[in-house]
Order: sequence, then C-alpha cells, then structure tokens
Amino acid sequence: MCGIVGYIGSRQAQDVLISGLARLEYRGYDSAGVAVADGGQVVVKKKAGKLANLSGELEQQPLPGTLGIGHTRWATHGLPNDTNAHPHATEDGRLVIIHNGIIENYLSLKAGLIERGHTFQSETDSEVLAHLIEEAYAGDLEAAVRAALAQVRGAYGIVVTHVDHREIVAARTVSPLVMGVGEGEMFLASDVPALLPYTRDMVFLHDGDMVVLHDDGYRITDLQGNPQERPIDRIDWDAEAAEKGGYDSYMLKEIYEQPAALTNTLMGRLHDDTGEVNLDISLDPTAFKRISVIACGTAYYAGLVGEYLIEQLARIPVEVDVASEYRYRNPLVSEHTLAIVVSQSGETIDTLEALREAKKGGAKTLGIINAKGSSMTRELDDTLYIHAGPEIGVASTKAYTSMVGAFVLLALWLGRARGTLTDAQAQELLRATRELPRLVEEALNPARVAEIKRVAEKYAQARDYLFLGRGVNAPTAFEGALKLKEISYIHAEAYAAGEMKHGPIALIDANLPVVVVATESHLLEKTISNVQEVRARSGKVIALLSDGDTENAAHADDVLYVPRAHEMVSPVVNAVALQLLAYFTATYLGKDVDKPRNLAKSVTVE
Repeated sequence: MCGIVGYIGSRQAQDVLISGLARLEYRGYDSAGVAVADGGQVVVKKKAGKLANLSGELEQQPLPGTLGIGHTRWATHGLPNDTNAHPHATEDGRLVIIHNGIIENYLSLKAGLIERGHTFQSETDSEVLAHLIEEAYAGDLEAAVRAALAQVRGAYGIVVTHVDHREIVAARTVSPLVMGVGEGEMFLASDVPALLPYTRDMVFLHDGDMVVLHDDGYRITDLQGNPQERPIDRIDWDAEAAEKGGYDSYMLKEIYEQPAALTNTLMGRLHDDTGEVNLDISLDPTAFKRISVIACGTAYYAGLVGEYLIEQLARIPVEVDVASEYRYRNPLVSEHTLAIVVSQSGETIDTLEALREAKKGGAKTLGIINAKGSSMTRELDDTLYIHAGPEIGVASTKAYTSMVGAFVLLALWLGRARGTLTDAQAQELLRATRELPRLVEEALNPARVAEIKRVAEKYAQARDYLFLGRGVNAPTAFEGALKLKEISYIHAEAYAAGEMKHGPIALIDANLPVVVVATESHLLEKTISNVQEVRARSGKVIALLSDGDTENAAHADDVLYVPRAHEMVSPVVNAVALQLLAYFTATYLGKDVDKPRNLAKSVTVE
C-alpha cells in the first residue's frame, strides 16, 4: 500500500521524489522519507505524518544529488513515527532501502541477524532487508539483493541503493512496481501517476523480476539472474487526469468524472442493431455451469450487483465471496467454474491470492479490472477492463459504477450467448445501458446536488445510519453505508430491506436516519412497506425515489430524486446520490475525504 519513487538521471532527485510521492500519497500517508545520493554519501530524511511535514523540512534544507529513492508509508509493523518511516539505512549509512509489503519470516531472520551482531533502529519488518543485503554485500549490489531475497518469505516491492554504486536495484513479488523510461534518465514507482509528468513510456515489472537502473537504461532479470524481456507500454493518460482539476478533492472530481468513465466502459461494446455485446474476450460463455465472483470492499458490492444481473439475465448460478475468506475455505471449483475477480487496482492481495486458489482448482478466470499491467491481469485467462482512468480518492466512486457497468455488459454477453435473452429483451437492455452516462450526468445536475447537500447537513450530527434496499439495489444500500462510514466515520449498517424485521428493526428510533433505496422496481411496493415499518417506529426516512414518484414521497421525511432508469441498470444511477450524501456529510464534519483515517487505496498486504 506504500508509495515508492526512485530516480537516476541529471535532474535534482529530491524534486522528482517529492513530486512523485505527492501523487502517491493516497497509497500511504503515515510517514514519508527520501534518500538522496551525492558523491560519497547517501543522506536520508524522513518524517512522521503527511508528506507536507517532510517537504517543509526539505525546503529549508534541500538534499543535493541526482540519484534518490522515496517512500510514503502505511504502517503494518511498527508505529507510524520518524524512526519507523522509510528509507531504512544500515548503521554506517552506506546502504539504503525502501520496501512495500510484509516479510512474513522477519522475526526469525531478525533474531539471527542480532545474534550475528546487527543492531536494529526500527520496529519494522522492512529493516531486516537492509541488514540481509549488507551482510551479503561483497562489492556487487545486485548479487547481494538477490542473496538477501532468497532468504525472505512474503510480499515485497523493494528498492535499494548503495554509496559505492551509481545504480538503483529493485525487485518485486506481489507488491507492484513500474519503471519509467526517459532520455538519459530512469524512474521507478509503485504506480503510474507518479511518473506521468516525466515520461509516458512505462515498463511493468512482473512477480519475481529484479531490475538494475542506470542513467542510460536498465537490465531486468529474474531472481536467479536469468535475463527477462518486458515490453515498454505507452500510457495515454493525461497527467492532468491525476490532478484535482479545480475540484475541492479527488473524490468529488471522480464523482463528476463518472459519465465519462461509464462512456469509456460501455461504448464500443454495444451493438444496438443486433442486441449483441462485444467484450473482446476469448472465454467460451457456454462452458460454465457456475460462477464465483471474488472481491473485497467496494468491488465486493459491485460483485453482488453482478450476481443478481447474471442470474437474472443469463440464468447461471452465481455465488459471491469475500476474497479474504475464499482462499481459506477450500472452495469447490472445477473446469466448469468461471471465477470472476473484481479489483480497481488489480493488486489487492486477498483477491490475487483467491484468484490463484481458484486456478489451482481448475477454474477459468476472468478479471474486471481498472489498472492495465497489474499483477492480476498477468495471471488471468481473460480481462474485462473497465477503462475508468486513474482513481486517486481512497473511497472508490467512478471505479465502482464502472465495475457495475461492466457486470451489466457481462450479464448481457452471457445471456445472449446462452440463449436466455430474446432479441427484444437484449435490445431493450442495451438501450437502457447506453443511457447510463446521460442519466448519471443528469443525476449530477446542480439542483439535485444541492438537495443532497441539504439533507447531508441536516443529518450530519447523527451517530448512526441505516441503509435499506431490495433486489438488485440491496447492494446499493451496502455500498452507500460503506461510503458513509469510510469518509465521515459515522457508524452505518446496511440490510436487504426484507431482513429489517429479523433484528435490525430494534435499532430504529427518532434519532436514526434510515436511507431507503426505493426507486422504480418490481419490488417497490414491498420496499414501501418496509418504509412504513420504519416510520411507525419514528425513524427518519431519507427515500431515494425515481423522478415523478410523488405518491411515495409522502412516506418520507426527506426525498432524494434520481433519474428514472431501467431496474437492471439502476444501481449505477442510484450509487451516485449515495456517494454525494457521504461526501457532503464528511465535508460538513471537516473530514479529509481523500485520505480517510486507517485506510489506503490499494490493499497489497494481508
């Protein structure tokens, strides 16, 4: 989850490092640090807290030098303080490392190193790597890193430099690393946005890759020293896409980017004349008897929408699993199982390991992924990219709605191939799907946004919230509750509305706001019955209704109207209103919506 940046070339390294880390601070912000080489020494500066703490010091005392490495940390082992911040140096200061990931056997390694005379400064597992490399070093830094990594078990993206060498050595297993290729300079980072101001030519390192960077190029090998070839990918993102673009936060910017993101996800894949969907994937849609959807967090809720859509439209049994549980329950899979993993980053460690577990059982695998070149995409049989563009805000918005849009496409594709959708049904759903970017644009018009802001501020002091939904919009309620608690820190529960009377109804009193997703559907009448149960117990009902539904507005204390949408695609439109409700609640309370406490964007350690 930590942010990594490295540079070697003719520029002042400090400037490149701080610029890159600023674009990666969403990956970790408990502390930050840099190490810059200048002739005969490598100078380390690191500071607990957000990057601004470090950059303020560096403005007063810059570090000259044209080779450097930098890091923003999200703490796993050891408190988030100056000492535990990266980079970590050996006692003589000649060798410096940064590390993302977890060394699972660090305690036994550390005990052995201490017995052999090594002194540790920090509580981190990462410092073990510095001492292992120092112990193996005999003039060849690459060989020393290779020897050290042969002793460790776990996940790592590691970057190393040494005062005796004008080079950077890096390696990865599980934790992502990408190189940027420039003219007479080389870059390294844990994610693409850090490098976009300098180059668009990227090399995505694979699991088990080691790379040595020099001013004029690089060399990639595996961990045994065998040469490896990796393609240079030209990234077409505009650097501005990773900036706030005039919005108060990345999250708000990304909420407003959803019409464009959905356009990228959907268009070019829909053929209205034939009712067909072209996903450019090679899997046989008729070969599967069951589907497993595997994901975490927001992606898991997108998967729950996908379950409903696929079962309704393609008539294939679907089960949805939390990835962190899937790999430990000895899942039943076969060659007739399609395992669909869902991840914005393509690096989520629990989902990646669950993917590997499914493959071991013989399942075919498909990913619904945003990030090209990510670890999952290299292990999947096929990938359905959502093309949502970079998402910087920790709380996912445009990636979520694009994932749901991708599930709509997938359900249509499966339904057509398996003969469960007629031409007329397919064309109706394609038209509804094509409308989604316009409907989301309409959901973001100023009058609607102003009303959501009013309601958010009205209930901002509530200590608890309840979210309810039914059918394809039960997951919308789950996602709405997650967004609220992620960024406002208000406790929020979510239930399928029919479950309320089986326990959660005991929570309802006059102090409890209850958000009910009650847009047009075949279950609307039943949902309104649940609303009546809330009102009978003095709960405050915030109803999400379709435009024009004045009849059911009478049952609510407050109404948030959304554009009318076909029931099967309505979760995309409805999610937007709940994102804004969470956003305005959090900003009214003064929370940092882009960097909510204890969370990081990409969970790459267990």
